[in-house]
Amino acid sequence: MDRNILKALQLCPLFDGFSNEELYFVFDRVPYRMVRLGKKDPYLLAGDSCCNVDFVVHGEIAVRMSGASGKSVQVCVKTTGALLSTAFIFSDDNTMPVSLECIKPATLFRISPEMFQKMMDDDQRLRINFIRMLSNSCNYMVKKVRMLTLHTVREKVAIFLLQEARRHCSDSFLLTMSRQEIADCFAVQKFSLQRSLKEFADEGIISLDGKHITILKKQDLISVAEA
Repeated sequence: MDRNILKALQLCPLFDGFSNEELYFVFDRVPYRMVRLGKKDPYLLAGDSCCNVDFVVHGEIAVRMSGASGKSVQVCVKTTGALLSTAFIFSDDNTMPVSLECIKPATLFRISPEMFQKMMDDDQRLRINFIRMLSNSCNYMVKKVRMLTLHTVREKVAIFLLQEARRHCSDSFLLTMSRQEIADCFAVQKFSLQRSLKEFADEGIISLDGKHITILKKQDLISVAEA
């Protein structure tokens, strides 16, 4: 197997605790194929069935939920090492409630659900890691629903900024998404997001320079997020 593929698979939580040699052994006799998608190509649309087990080897895929009015919410973005549609692979109803679309050209490593099940039957570590991934996915979705339905725009923005600080391991960071993409994550209007950012800047809680943000009063931001 190509070294770059193994390197990408190692980033998946499914293979936590596996050495390079062990991972190579897992896939040594597993039939697979590579799938390539261009920017803006759909991977799955809401209403489609999840029939494959796909790992992202390269690229970015956005997970979005849309309503009848056309309004959409970006749930998350899947990057290198991600296992796609984790919760739907073995679901009794594997019809996708969300759409997945490439926001950067993507390469996927694909195996069948039957082979995936056999892999987990043969190695208890994979089963435990997969269960952990399902649990983490459930936990993430509960928090996402709570944020979308129970928090004000100001609270949502505070939560997002704190999450970005943790992701960058720094209170000073560069936003990797546009203002519209961030607003879509919260299901809010772009101007509402801009207003909240400006309010935080006017209050001296953050400094704002284009896409560069520095959190100046972290405890104040935490207080808003936990309100």
